[in-house]
Amino acid sequence: MTLIVLYLATFVLFLGLDFIGLSTLIKPVFEKSIGSLLLDQFRLLPAFLFYAFYVAVLLWFVSWPAITQDKSLIWVLGNAALIGALGYGTYEFTSLAVMKDWTAQMVATDLTWGICLTAVSATGGVWIARLLA
Repeated sequence: MTLIVLYLATFVLFLGLDFIGLSTLIKPVFEKSIGSLLLDQFRLLPAFLFYAFYVAVLLWFVSWPAITQDKSLIWVLGNAALIGALGYGTYEFTSLAVMKDWTAQMVATDLTWGICLTAVSATGGVWIARLLA
């Protein structure tokens, strides 16, 4: 039951925070350089698949070990930030390397957001799971 609470709490936090971040932080920066490439409405299935898989990986490497090995929330925050840097950094630096209109500002904004989003979501998920367990 703890694993289900952990997954759901992390997933809801990640989804909710990312909705806010995408609309207020990321979209304005990306519209400046690649606005003509952005959809008016995102595609639900690919977004859901990304969120579901990303949160599962986050639980596998960070959140579940924190629960089962009684790691601190600071440990969760730091390790989740590393997962965020890896995931978002892979996307951003690859895009910067191969896309002609990709900018350093886009990389810095999305990478910073991804690190913070991943760290806060994982830490919040572990905190909620511990609170409810």
